[in-house]
Amino acid sequence: MTTVAVLDYGSGNLRSAVRAVERAGQSRGVDVVLTADREVAEQADGLLVPGVGAFDACMKGLRAVDGERIIERRLIAGRPVLGICVGMQILFAEGIEHGVRSTGCGEWPGTVEKIQAPIVPHMGWDTVEPPADTVMFAGIESERFYFVHSYGVREWLVDAEGTPFRAPGVTWTQYGGDRFVSAVEHGPLWATQFHPEKSGDAGRRLLENWIATL
Repeated sequence: MTTVAVLDYGSGNLRSAVRAVERAGQSRGVDVVLTADREVAEQADGLLVPGVGAFDACMKGLRAVDGERIIERRLIAGRPVLGICVGMQILFAEGIEHGVRSTGCGEWPGTVEKIQAPIVPHMGWDTVEPPADTVMFAGIESERFYFVHSYGVREWLVDAEGTPFRAPGVTWTQYGGDRFVSAVEHGPLWATQFHPEKSGDAGRRLLENWIATL
């Protein structure tokens, strides 16, 4: 049986994330568990890292359950991780909110900062621009997804050119004259700025695509 752990580190929206993965994995018999146990989170076939609220608060909660180490150890072993919303943001090097600069997990370089748009937060359904070879958005490349956020990564700083490593697949979204990273596919590490669990059939298909990689 395929197992998915949803990491419980005090961030909201946990139950809806669990239910969404259960629905997406129903046909494959996926067992979903909400846990803060390090061993369970490290050994599951897939780990989902949700996130709602401020960057700094989420990082404090993550560190309280040794979440940085859990994520790092999983990625070293090639075990899939999916970050959602602030669970994506904390994977970057740092976040700046209300003048507070906080250190993130540092899996990718880059800064989470306020979106430069006339209306913030960015709330509601919006389109995405995935790369041509996307696996995450297979079959849903033109669908809309549900966003609720005021901060994002506006500059992608990873450059794999001239190296033997495959470049991460970066998905962008245009909003109010600004542009931000709305999803990343990087080997076993996937992340979305939007909420798949609130994105209806398109969100379910994205979770199914992720489960299929476990």
